[in-house]
Amino acid sequence: MDRFHQMSVYVAVAETESFAAGARKLGMSPPAVTRAVAALEEELGVKLLNRTTRYVRATDAGLRYLDDARRILAEVQEADEVAAGVNAEPRGHLVVTAPVLFGQLFVMPSVVGFLQRYPDVDVSALFLDRVVNMLQEGVDVGIRIGALPDSSMRAIRVGQVRRILCASPDYLAQFGIPNTPNDLLQHQIVAARNVSPTIEWKFGDDETSKAIRIKPRLTVTSNDGAIAAVRHGAGITRLLSYQVAGLLQTGELKTMLGEFEAKPLPIHIVHREGRHGSVKIRTFVDFMAQALKENSALN
Repeated sequence: MDRFHQMSVYVAVAETESFAAGARKLGMSPPAVTRAVAALEEELGVKLLNRTTRYVRATDAGLRYLDDARRILAEVQEADEVAAGVNAEPRGHLVVTAPVLFGQLFVMPSVVGFLQRYPDVDVSALFLDRVVNMLQEGVDVGIRIGALPDSSMRAIRVGQVRRILCASPDYLAQFGIPNTPNDLLQHQIVAARNVSPTIEWKFGDDETSKAIRIKPRLTVTSNDGAIAAVRHGAGITRLLSYQVAGLLQTGELKTMLGEFEAKPLPIHIVHREGRHGSVKIRTFVDFMAQALKENSALN
């Protein structure tokens, strides 16, 4: 049996943690997928997967093999694309990740536009409010907000956002506009836990940093919830500027204490790319970078 085929089958099963799901992903029958993985394990003399009636998990050896198999298959695909020529159309499966609200507002329109332009590409969009391990989770392209850790990923800066305070004009007319961070202690505060897990808001940069411990009147579990609350006059909340860019433009929300803001947070597109560069990744990154750089809410 072809080793590259066996690797592809194993990667699909290991990533989905299911023989049935791996079979669906590859368009194969479950028995054929089971035979391919069993044959691979027999030829290697190593158990790659632990199987029970409830789950399928990669063993320690299986996890190491999974990383190597992904890399080898990616290099094979890149070699095929290079052989096809630099003018080859993007094709194949692309996995993209971004924060939930950012993905909905700014990434999805470009994903749809990309799919319309390149009919031989399909995309999985993972919008999650956590840092995705792109190598382990098989993600090709990610949009990250904030400073980037050192890594082997390539990064392109495409914009920046600010951490801002905002409230409705009606609330500010009734309760007044705070002039200093300490004035917030006299206001009704709406806090989104995933934005402010400690309920301690810091203002300024490292040298002039000032922390205010907030006691929120209303605590919500999502940015959307905080936005909805302050639109209805519940108080003041703290969010990233892109999350309320449209509401600020229409005047439905107002910002305050801008002079106490910290430095803007950078936005980067990060991506996995081999020696030659995958056509689909390179084309998508260029497409997304242009859209984000041209968006006034991010620059």
